[in-house]
Amino acid sequence: MSDGERTVRRPGPRLSRTGRLLLVAALCVLVILAVLIVPRLLGGGPERAERLTVPEGQRASQVYAAVDKALHLASGSTAKAATSARLALPDEAKGNPEGYLFPATYPIDSDTTPKSLIAYMVDTANRRLADDGIASYRTVVIASIVQAEADRPGDMGKVARVIDNRLAKNMPLQMDSTINYALGRSTLDTSHSDTKTNSPYNTYKHQGLPPTPINNPGADALKAAGAPPKGDWLYFVTVKPGDTRFTADYQEHLKNVREFNEAQEAAG
Repeated sequence: MSDGERTVRRPGPRLSRTGRLLLVAALCVLVILAVLIVPRLLGGGPERAERLTVPEGQRASQVYAAVDKALHLASGSTAKAATSARLALPDEAKGNPEGYLFPATYPIDSDTTPKSLIAYMVDTANRRLADDGIASYRTVVIASIVQAEADRPGDMGKVARVIDNRLAKNMPLQMDSTINYALGRSTLDTSHSDTKTNSPYNTYKHQGLPPTPINNPGADALKAAGAPPKGDWLYFVTVKPGDTRFTADYQEHLKNVREFNEAQEAAG
């Protein structure tokens, strides 16, 4: 090109301000779609939680639901997996891990499955039971009732002693917590018709312990069930929070129950 020649640059088409905004919006939509859809097409999904905490006293059904949520699985997935998992349970459990899903915080990673997590909980329970010298399925069943019935950890030993004393005297346990388990609920109100419920977990109707634990007890309840304090107590009632009364005298127990009923009526 000579010194006298000039190159004329023709401007290309320019976007208006509105056009630029629309372009930016379109790019944002594409980014969002890439983030949400591409990982799923590649087999991924929502990010999993890094840990799962199982509180003391939760039932297996509640633990299963929490695992489903933590692993982003369809409802019922963990319950189904638990029925086919190979778990280190005592023969008396007949494959049912209720009572052995030990309350603790468990890590979750990309390799965690319902079966592996449930097995981890059972293995943790077995280690903790061995450390505390508890080898009896019966003790775990009692501990689960203690966990459900005791108003506070300081009452757990006495509740365990009441259970042992009633069993020794061939008295029905008459524990509302076992009826709640049979009916799939949690309440302080047990009606006369509830006590007629046709279930092996109805300890008003059936003598002895229920066939399985009724929840997954923590360390305090297990220790209380394994070594309850001495005492002749046969009855107890929590009149109000922090006020659980234990007695061996039935008439005194009836008086305590009346106070409980009055407190419930006053509370509405």
